Amino acid sequence: MKKQIGLTASAFALLVLAACGSDTTSGDEGGETGGETGGDVVTYEVATDNNFVPFEFIDIETNELIGFDIDLMNAIAEEAGFEVNFHQMDFSGALSGIEQGSYDAAINGMSITEERKENIDFSDPYYESGLVLAVAEDNDTIQSIDDLDSSTTVSTRLSSTSQTYLDENTDAEVDAYPEITEAYQALITGHVDAALYDMPNVQYFIQQQGEGSMKVVGDLLTGEDYGIAFPKGSDLVEPVNEALATLMENGTYGDIYEEYFGERPEGM
Repeated sequence: MKKQIGLTASAFALLVLAACGSDTTSGDEGGETGGETGGDVVTYEVATDNNFVPFEFIDIETNELIGFDIDLMNAIAEEAGFEVNFHQMDFSGALSGIEQGSYDAAINGMSITEERKENIDFSDPYYESGLVLAVAEDNDTIQSIDDLDSSTTVSTRLSSTSQTYLDENTDAEVDAYPEITEAYQALITGHVDAALYDMPNVQYFIQQQGEGSMKVVGDLLTGEDYGIAFPKGSDLVEPVNEALATLMENGTYGDIYEEYFGERPEGM
């Protein structure tokens, strides 16, 4: 799937540099969680990322948080009749924050897994993804995940399903980074032999910055669904699922999808 978003390669490079050099902990320090009331409208605190293009990232021209996940969550909130306040942080921080009940929800390209469902609740799936392996453009030795062994080093994102997959299915040494762009840079600069991560993000990075430096090899691994995460037992799951279903039926989801991925999902 090719991602079509109106950012130039140079703009994305600046985005990567800015993200890698910034503090990615919460951008809204001190905000209370648990559903604040502002007049008659309830505001929920939502954890997210700012470095997972095209799902959530900072527009370098406006310095605003944008992305597929951000637009979708705002549309869900409007449909369900509440408001959201986004807190920016790295992926592992969002995951642990939801497990501890520090936030009301998290939307950051989080894969629904049985292990995570033991500690948190998920919405219905809203995006189908999978993992792909990337190597340097001139690497003809690694053709698939089967070529990874104890002599190879693979970069990925900390606390991601990619890290779990590598640990459970390969003998490779795993270098896990807080930000996925750091994992890609490790591959480009030759510090690792390969990188494993979610297909849409890998393909978008190659399109915008990594073309000529890295390539995808092998098959799509472990089909995964993304879901919105909630603390265990949250009352928000049902209204969010109802709103999400409405957006998928009335075309709003398809409009948002097309804006970030260049085509409408099948049947929408």
